Amino acid sequence: MTPIVVLLALVAAGLHAGWNVLLKTSGDPLPTSTRSLASSAMLVTPALLLVWFLTGHPALPPLGWLILVLSALAEAIYFVFLSRAYQAGDLSVVYPIARGTGPLVAVGAGLLILREHLSAIELVGVVALLAGIWTVRKPTFDAAVLPALVTGLFIGVYTTLDRVGINLGSPWLYAGLLWGLMAVFLGILTRGRPLQRGAGENWPTSIAIGLMMASAYGLALVALTLAPVAIVAPLRESAIVLVTAWGVWRMKEREGAALRIVGAVAIVAGIILIAV
Repeated sequence: MTPIVVLLALVAAGLHAGWNVLLKTSGDPLPTSTRSLASSAMLVTPALLLVWFLTGHPALPPLGWLILVLSALAEAIYFVFLSRAYQAGDLSVVYPIARGTGPLVAVGAGLLILREHLSAIELVGVVALLAGIWTVRKPTFDAAVLPALVTGLFIGVYTTLDRVGINLGSPWLYAGLLWGLMAVFLGILTRGRPLQRGAGENWPTSIAIGLMMASAYGLALVALTLAPVAIVAPLRESAIVLVTAWGVWRMKEREGAALRIVGAVAIVAGIILIAV
């Protein structure tokens, strides 16, 4: 593994952690998410489609179009539930649970749908993930836990869909259309009201989040062209520890702080074992 891969993956993790912190502290996460996706799609979709055109513009088969639409819808719903979770609870609870649940769903889908097999090491990883998620949650009922779990469910759904869809045609075409459709679907789900209400409200933060989303996505794609997903994915998920520590330290989410940090580390360890 070259240092450049480590650097790209860690910067992507930092950007992912950063836009989640901004989203949590934006005051109204769902309108901010809608504005962020809309602004970033204006840059990402044309750029990726231009690369697709310059690389021979290969077509996407019908199955690829179906998977593309389903994945974009799943990602739009993901933003809805992520926003609800951030409104209801702490950053250091929501982020680790959401990011940790996604790999569990992806593993389950791989076993049941893609006919993959679970090794002993992967099984240990699943146990570590479950233990970490259980540890991170608050001892008492937290209204953020359920939407965070649903967020993770949709992470697993779109991850599984993208694993298939990205290989059915040009990845540039797939990724470019995916980003644009995500923005369209999220706008439909929120009925455009977040964009209409208070036109100047929070646009700088929304644009910053959108640019960070796009940059993290692009850096991760470049890293994946240089190294296997088994190396890149765990490095990216180091953001779980970064976000948890930020929530505990900077946002003063001190209740069960030590357990949250331990749980976040267990989640990352589980993801590493699954990826390996």
